[in-house]
Amino acid sequence: MITQAFVLGAGLGLRLRPLTEDLPKPLVPIFQKPLITFALDHLIAAGVNSFVVNTHHLPEYFGDYFAGEQYRQHPVKLVHEPVLLETGGGIKNAQPFLGTGPFISYSGDVLTDLPLAPLIEEHFRSGNDVTLALRDTGLAANVAFRDGRIVDIGNRYGHTGNFDYANVSVWNPQIFERIPPGQKISFIPIVGEWIGQGGKIGGVVLNEGRWFNLGSPAEYLAVHQTIAAGWRPAYVSDPEWPQRIAPGATLGPGAEVRGYSCIGVDCQVGDGARIDDSILWPGAQIASNAQLKNCIVRTRRSAEGALVDTVI
Repeated sequence: MITQAFVLGAGLGLRLRPLTEDLPKPLVPIFQKPLITFALDHLIAAGVNSFVVNTHHLPEYFGDYFAGEQYRQHPVKLVHEPVLLETGGGIKNAQPFLGTGPFISYSGDVLTDLPLAPLIEEHFRSGNDVTLALRDTGLAANVAFRDGRIVDIGNRYGHTGNFDYANVSVWNPQIFERIPPGQKISFIPIVGEWIGQGGKIGGVVLNEGRWFNLGSPAEYLAVHQTIAAGWRPAYVSDPEWPQRIAPGATLGPGAEVRGYSCIGVDCQVGDGARIDDSILWPGAQIASNAQLKNCIVRTRRSAEGALVDTVI
């Protein structure tokens, strides 16, 4: 069992703009639940009881959400990066808070229910230095995996990749010795060099379950559609989730909320408005008789008239 995790929260979320102008990508709501909390719930179910989360973009929102420095009674240490250090530099920067044992690294901007137990078991069974969760994501295939070993990553040694990294991995603390302090660097060249020096870099192909990267507003909407159709990660323990209409939201007479729509806290939907397959973030104001289809209305924005495929 591994009891500590480094959860990456420092990304800029460029592909999800303009949503990430309001919030860091790991905090965008999914039926009222911040995206990063799915990662935390997943890790808690796997035995993790202590978290380090790095921040960069809009760090004050992380501070507000984790104001008590805990999540579900588990400690959460926020480590701010004034200059973005990327994945390798972020791991090194978190070293003082990760102790001396193995840890899981998990991107706070993915939503998945792939099984973590096989990843952890393979790490210890094979005596690996690093074990990556691998997957056919359809987005990339830059990890060359052969007979239980990763023989190349990023085509450093000329081996053709056949899997994508699924943004979850297990690391031994020896990684800290291999990353220069205070340097902006991805973990990929670090692992690539380690492979060439005989490091035990393993992997597990985990195509089970769902895996979402949320790379665009359209994919953000699609996740809500999948959840509304019945998908629910088994590790989510909150019986009230998914929450379609948040407490404090006001719907005027004749207003309709249809499809996989989600209405956030303190939203006001005017009389006769129709909300189809659209997401309203907290405090959104929808005019009377407005018609929204496949729209996202950001925090405290207003919408009126007939809108389709629009981010407000």
